[in-house]
Amino acid sequence: MEPGKIERLCLKARQAIEARDWEKAKQAYLMALGLRSDAPDIHMGLATVYFQLRELTSAAHHFREVTRLDPLRAGAYVNLGAVLNLMQEYDESVAALRRGIQLDPQRVEGYYNLGLVYRRKGQLDLAIQAYREAIRLNPRMSDANLNLANLFVDKQQYRQAIHHYDEALKLRPNWDKALEGRSHAQALMSGDRPAAKQSAPTVGQASGRSAAELEKTVDPNVHALLLTALNNEAEMTGELGRRFQKVLSDEIESAIKELSSCLLYPDGSLSELDTCVRRFEESLQHMREAQKNMDAGIARVQKLNAQFPDH
Repeated sequence: MEPGKIERLCLKARQAIEARDWEKAKQAYLMALGLRSDAPDIHMGLATVYFQLRELTSAAHHFREVTRLDPLRAGAYVNLGAVLNLMQEYDESVAALRRGIQLDPQRVEGYYNLGLVYRRKGQLDLAIQAYREAIRLNPRMSDANLNLANLFVDKQQYRQAIHHYDEALKLRPNWDKALEGRSHAQALMSGDRPAAKQSAPTVGQASGRSAAELEKTVDPNVHALLLTALNNEAEMTGELGRRFQKVLSDEIESAIKELSSCLLYPDGSLSELDTCVRRFEESLQHMREAQKNMDAGIARVQKLNAQFPDH
């Protein structure tokens, strides 16, 4: 195993991801995986890349590997659940999402994706509960309000639907999908049916789009990808932060003690002092590199986060 080479390959992969060069990122991660097949972070990065390439079976495989190697990593279960939902493996998706939420009850994207799955399973009440929890955790989640409003239209509870369309519009004024849905719910509540007397039109039917198509604001083409990319980048940044902390505790602290001892008790040779100074300088360089990587990870998280229209 070559730790330095693995880290360089992973850095190359992350840089390719930032440049949205998914094939280059995939090749770098695969090479890193060939050097170390039991590294959950490599599987996590590779799963993210496969997801972006729409190779869902491969993405699911590597997310499963993360949960096998690091069974307490909540984000891997949430991401796995999102992928399985797109693969229409709904029961397994629910199980993965629930496990992720159990490990981290504050995972708003876990509840959001659970709402998507339950709606596809036709379990509307459970979907409503999931979306409400997502909104409780993130009151600025306009898409959750929109999807919740669509569910209330499905259940013919139009006042509640209008309320949530209004909440979505507070967050995203003049949002076409919310305006369209609200207008339709208002017409249904007042008994004003389309002139053609069409039976039980869905939200957005007047413009030729179904309620399911309205949901595509977030799933799978925009927010599902962003949420997954954000989760994975946050996981990797967390690992970079742990590495930075490890350098501080294992290297810097030890180097400072050695150097202080040499300076306070100058009984040793000059070569011993030179050795202490060199170790201290090397530790400082390691710390700077670790901090640089961590700062770059934080910047990537912020960049992804800024792409959400809710922020």
